[in-house]
Amino acid sequence: MTSAADQPFKVLIADDDNSTRRVLETRLSMQGFVVCGAANGAEALERFRGFEPDVVILDVMMPELDGFGVIERVRAISEVPIILLTALAEISDRITGLQLGADDYMLKPFSPRELEARIRCLLRRSNRQSTDLRSNPSASAATVVIGDLRVDLIRRQVHRHQDRIRLTGMEFSLLELLIQRAGETIPRSEILETIWGYTPERVNDRRVVDVHISRLRAKLEADPDQPELILTARGQGYLFQRLVPQAVALAR
Repeated sequence: MTSAADQPFKVLIADDDNSTRRVLETRLSMQGFVVCGAANGAEALERFRGFEPDVVILDVMMPELDGFGVIERVRAISEVPIILLTALAEISDRITGLQLGADDYMLKPFSPRELEARIRCLLRRSNRQSTDLRSNPSASAATVVIGDLRVDLIRRQVHRHQDRIRLTGMEFSLLELLIQRAGETIPRSEILETIWGYTPERVNDRRVVDVHISRLRAKLEADPDQPELILTARGQGYLFQRLVPQAVALAR
């Protein structure tokens, strides 16, 4: 698989299980990805800095430094998409990974084909910024202004006054969907299908949406415990506050 600029995407796979890592390395290489492997968390961080991957596949239970520790360190410097692989049965463990900044997770044992599909979904969304700018290089940003927030839908950036609020690609895609359908309740299952690209097979799958909503609120709301922008429709889903016409500014 290659990017719009015909450069192959790079995938870092960190897993201390040699068999799992080699299977994934072989399959993804055959799909056209450039793949780099790591057998533990410390090695994953070292490879990350030199390899500069487009997406990271990260096992939780690794020696030297576990997957949670790797996520924390990567998120301090990068918004690269991260998929967590976990054999941990407790939903709380999976939620921990998402809260730390993982974009998605898969339970072991998993289907390599499904993992490949999720990688492509993440890459499509994370690659949209450069694609949108190339397709419309002379345009300024289409910007949504909400109070002291400015959401640039072309460059996929959010600012509060002059300060940029760092969002991952999936966080911005979720925010964009909510804004585009402001005032409308969107079910969790529809959000999961639209943003993450798969139909939830278990109720727990929808927690991916809940955690990302929580992360967005923590970054965007003045008081995340009393949200005014991203509202909950109890038992249904989420909605963004209804936008007044003056809130949308289009700079051409």
